[in-house]
Amino acid sequence: MNKVILMGRLTRDPDIRHSQGENATVIARYTLAVDRRGRRDGAEQTADFISMVSFGRQAEFIEKYAHKGLKLVVTGRIQTGSYTNKDGQKVYTTDVVGEEIEFAESKRVADAYNADAQSYGGQQSGGYSAPAAPQPADDGFMNVPDEIDDELPFS
Repeated sequence: MNKVILMGRLTRDPDIRHSQGENATVIARYTLAVDRRGRRDGAEQTADFISMVSFGRQAEFIEKYAHKGLKLVVTGRIQTGSYTNKDGQKVYTTDVVGEEIEFAESKRVADAYNADAQSYGGQQSGGYSAPAAPQPADDGFMNVPDEIDDELPFS
């Protein structure tokens, strides 16, 4: 089985291309910064930068809605490949093919994150050091009072 589930932020605006020919399709290439689990005492959060590619409808979704800083949940598969570069050397590649893509936060949080990133110059160099996205008080979920737990059929 080859299945990957990732949640992370886009490190830059996606690279969108349109293939040529009879069966033309949209191809989106992008990179997700995925936080690593655990943090050593006093250490900064670290992240892995995952190369992603999506095709067709998923690429159209990325083209229309995705931008630098947006937090996404992507389900897909690992795909390896190789090509010969202009110097005649064989180059091996590993990408995650994004097959299902969902927003991982509300538009309000994404906008707040982007505004915050702009105030820091909007640039990230070296390690992953983006500020954490602020959590809104109204996240769209209803708070259930504690006393109602006894009435819920699935508790």
